[in-house]
Amino acid sequence: MKKEILTVEENRRLAADIFEMRLSGTSRPEPGTFLEIAVDGFFLKRPFGAAGWSDGIVTIYYRVVGAGTEKMAALPAGTKAEALTGLGHGFDFGGTKKPLIVSGGLGIAPVKYLAEEFYARGIKPVFVAGFRTASEVILRDELEKICDLRITTDDGSAGYNGNAVMYLKDNDISFDRYYACGPVPMLKGMKAYSEKGELSLEARMGCGFGACMGCSVKTRSGYKRVCREGPVFEAGEVIFDA
Repeated sequence: MKKEILTVEENRRLAADIFEMRLSGTSRPEPGTFLEIAVDGFFLKRPFGAAGWSDGIVTIYYRVVGAGTEKMAALPAGTKAEALTGLGHGFDFGGTKKPLIVSGGLGIAPVKYLAEEFYARGIKPVFVAGFRTASEVILRDELEKICDLRITTDDGSAGYNGNAVMYLKDNDISFDRYYACGPVPMLKGMKAYSEKGELSLEARMGCGFGACMGCSVKTRSGYKRVCREGPVFEAGEVIFDA
């Protein structure tokens, strides 16, 4: 964990309420880890999965859901922001040869970074990206260059008609390990589909570095903190409530 002062280089709208922010001044994060950004006027920092890094610039994606993210959406280039970086435990992908990447909604952020890492190593993963509707589909052009991309939408307005887990059940995809990030129902579905992979969990966080225990989740070896032992866990380790 590091405390760094970052500078907003770009802050642009990708869809109705979805934004991409690029910030300079950070050390390289590992795929699957996250950072917390301070927003003036708010006590708690906001956690965001690292969605890419190049030459000292980290990329995040966020949805405007409240006053804090609404204020973030208005930040101009040049704004300074205090951040905690290099938080959490990332993906274990070193020995994977045939990766399957699965996302739901803005869960696309950390696994998009992972896809870039695989591509840099000469591996083109299958990437199943699920969205609610066509207007929320983001990063299609970027991902099609580095992945075998499959788009799904809940309402069938783009790509496969259904969610990402439904797509996997309807299509035979060969993989040796999968990596998934998205809402809890999707992650529960992925665990039921196969335990041969990793799940990146989302949780409400207080401190973001393991002190408050506010983001604990149930696992086979007891409760663990999403911010510290996670956000990435082995699929078979996590116990979801029925």
